[in-house]
Amino acid sequence: MNILRTHHVAVICSDYLRSKHFYTEILGLQVVSEVYRQERDSYKLDLRLPDNTQIELFSFPNPPKRLSYPEACGLRHLAFEVADIEEAAPSPT
Repeated sequence: MNILRTHHVAVICSDYLRSKHFYTEILGLQVVSEVYRQERDSYKLDLRLPDNTQIELFSFPNPPKRLSYPEACGLRHLAFEVADIEEAAPSPT
């Protein structure tokens, strides 16, 4: 099997507006589409990274809480590599 790249990662967030702000304003990801799905009372936000990998950000009313153990099933974390961490995440002044 030849895996070329990551196509997308799906993330269910607990606070849609805060998560949207983080991914678009802090990380600077491009919004591909944003849809409110009334039948689910849910948003789906598609975001694009510079290499065209996408993040699908979902919101749901009252999603189940994640277990506190790091070995729980589900997305544990997402890591991005940057050339200069100080430039990517400057210290607050």
